[in-house]
Amino acid sequence: MENYPQSFSINMQPYGRNGGASTPSPPATSFGQATSFGQATSFGQATSFGQTEPTPVSTLPPKDFVLWSFFNAMYCNPFCLGFLALVFSIKARDRTVANDPMAANSYGRTARSLNIAALCLGIVGTIILVVILAVIYRPVHHP
Repeated sequence: MENYPQSFSINMQPYGRNGGASTPSPPATSFGQATSFGQATSFGQATSFGQTEPTPVSTLPPKDFVLWSFFNAMYCNPFCLGFLALVFSIKARDRTVANDPMAANSYGRTARSLNIAALCLGIVGTIILVVILAVIYRPVHHP
């Protein structure tokens, strides 16, 4: 019997929460079609492969918003809110490094609130300044 390469197909149908089949079909490999017994056949040889165990999803570290705080401290700093946000962001990062996620999360939320306040006040202040300057320096028409 001749050893011709066996053909295989790739099933690209989604499965899981998006609908489709609830259990995946055996995966096709570049060596050949996988059989239902966990064996991939290729050129008359059998290669076994095992199922991978699902790894637990690790929790993400709390956000510290350091870049946003730095931007607000440099360019948008009404009432020193950007500087205060930067202080709380650095505290959040320190608590993350010290493996204290509860305190890091608390400092991060405070930094986010201060960043939002600084950005909003900075935008509103800039708009008011532009309007005042446009009114003061508008061209005067003489009759």
